[in-house]
Amino acid sequence: MKLLLTAFDPFGGADVNPAERAVSLVAEKVGAVSVTKLTVPTVFYRSIETVAAAIVREKPDAVLCIGQAGGCAGLAVERVGINIDDARIPDNAGAQPVDRPIFPDGENAYFATLPIKAMVKNIRAAGLPATVSNSAGTFVCNHLLYGLLYTLAKNSSHIRGGFIHVPYLPEQAAALSSPASSMSAADIARGIEAAIAAIGECEKDIAAAEGALH
Repeated sequence: MKLLLTAFDPFGGADVNPAERAVSLVAEKVGAVSVTKLTVPTVFYRSIETVAAAIVREKPDAVLCIGQAGGCAGLAVERVGINIDDARIPDNAGAQPVDRPIFPDGENAYFATLPIKAMVKNIRAAGLPATVSNSAGTFVCNHLLYGLLYTLAKNSSHIRGGFIHVPYLPEQAAALSSPASSMSAADIARGIEAAIAAIGECEKDIAAAEGALH
């Protein structure tokens, strides 16, 4: 099995992105899964175009995108991408769309097609906090998740796709005026590898109570 693993570059004036740092540490072979890595620009539409081109070039069986969610306490495996851009800050090209659909001809939302609950279970089994997330936000992370799933759906592709948000690195949290959760790049990479192992092992997701009350 071949998996395309993507990570965003730094954004918002930061000089590091924990997604990019951790993905650089992920093994190129996880169980029976061969991993191909790709850095993606934190830019609306260009991010989707970059991943779509890599899919054509690499012909993976699955795509897993990684992004930063500052303040989250563990790895957040995303359930759904929604068809809206509503940017609180500009992307790395200066664009700041507000209340705009990503693709007007797309569905209101697309669900991840990776085994998200099995991924969460595997990450926890590796001794790391993880959760199913029901919102990927409305910035470039959600934009890419939605765009990936839209692209796969439009092409009737067999390729499975999904997204994981990861916490700040300790050095990022230490620079903040208020305390925030963080995780080392090595631990984030270990969590990503656990998620990849679940993708390789599970054609269908497991049944587990991972819902949220709010």
